[in-house]
Amino acid sequence: MPLAVITGASAGIGRVFAESLARRGYDLVLVARSTARIEALAGALAVAHGVRCECWTADLASDAGREEVAARIAALPRLDLLVNNAGFATTGKLHKIPLEPQMQMLRLHALAPMRLSAAALPRMVEHGAGWIINVSSIAGFLFGPGNVNYSATKAYLTSFSLGLDTEVRDAGIRVQALCPGFTHTEIHTEMPHVKRQIPAWLWGSAERVVETSLRQIERGGPVICVPGLRNKILWRALSLIPRGLRGRLAVRKRTTRD
Repeated sequence: MPLAVITGASAGIGRVFAESLARRGYDLVLVARSTARIEALAGALAVAHGVRCECWTADLASDAGREEVAARIAALPRLDLLVNNAGFATTGKLHKIPLEPQMQMLRLHALAPMRLSAAALPRMVEHGAGWIINVSSIAGFLFGPGNVNYSATKAYLTSFSLGLDTEVRDAGIRVQALCPGFTHTEIHTEMPHVKRQIPAWLWGSAERVVETSLRQIERGGPVICVPGLRNKILWRALSLIPRGLRGRLAVRKRTTRD
C-alpha cells in the first residue's frame, strides 16, 4: 500500500486528508500535538478501511519536534505523499499582540514544511516518484493589517512550492501549493468574529478542498491549486489589481471594521 504522512492531522483539512487517503487505500502516519485525537482517528480509519495508521505526537513549531519528525521521515523505507498541513491563525496588529505566537507561526508555516520536505525528498528521488502537498492559502496572495504574518508565511509556502516543483519534477516528483479560501475548520471556529465578517456564500467545506487537491495532483495538474470557482475568480482578479491598490483597499476595509 502507498504511505502518506500528514501533519496537523487531528482536525480540519488534515483530518479530511487522512479520511480521504484512507479511502484510497493509503497507509498513514498522522502527526499532531494531540495524542488522544490522532489515536482515536487512527483507530477509526483502520477499522473502516483496513489501513495501517501510525501516530507521531510532535509540536512542529518547536525545533525539537520539527527535527524529530524530520528524522523519522528520513528513516522511512518509502514515502509516497507528504501533506504539510499543520498551521494556525491569529488576529491583531503586530505591535499590539504577543510576539511568541507570531514566532511559532513562522516556524510552523515556513520552517516545518521546508524541513520535512527536505527529509522526504531523498527517498522519493531514490524511488523516482512521490508527491508533496503544502497547504497554503489564498491569503498568500493578499496582504493587509491584522494578520501580516499569516499572509506572509502562506506567500512563502506558495513560492516555495513553485520553486521546489521545478527542482524535482524531472525526478518524477510533484509538488502542490493548495490555496483554499474561507473553509469551515477549527481555525475559524476559534475566531467567531472572523466568521461573522465574511459572507456565508464565500465559505466552503474541507471535504471539497481536499478532494479538489487530490484530483488535481493525481491528474498531474498545475502546482497552484485553488479550490472552488469563486476562489478562482478572486485569485485571478487579485492578479490584475496593482499591489499598491491592493494594500490601500486592505487598509480601508480593515479600518471600517476597527
